[in-house]
Amino acid sequence: MTARHILFAAFASAPLLFGTGAIAAEMTYTPAAFEAAQKAGKPILVHITAPWCTTCAAQKPILAKLEAEPRFKDLQVFDVDFDSRKDVVKQFGATMQSTLITYRGTQETGRSAGETKPEAIASLLDKAI
Repeated sequence: MTARHILFAAFASAPLLFGTGAIAAEMTYTPAAFEAAQKAGKPILVHITAPWCTTCAAQKPILAKLEAEPRFKDLQVFDVDFDSRKDVVKQFGATMQSTLITYRGTQETGRSAGETKPEAIASLLDKAI
């Protein structure tokens, strides 16, 4: 099990421990899963990330905390690896890792790159719900 899986498991169990009962669904991007989330009208976050990116590393705990909030319980989060998924990065029009893109269904509602302020990230996520 990788550190990422252990960290995700810890965050996934946090609502059970702390009683929020809500956590966003986070998964690796696939065209089919993204399209299904769009067709379902779900709020979506696409996170263009890289394992070597210090900004991405700073974003992860902020996103995990926000995703655990009840208001973001329906948020579908897709991680896209900047290095290995250049085709997808290009499809989303991203030019750098640490890019956050939000959607409500098929409509893009906002994007930012390099943002690490919790309030600004929360504001971006709010645009999707």
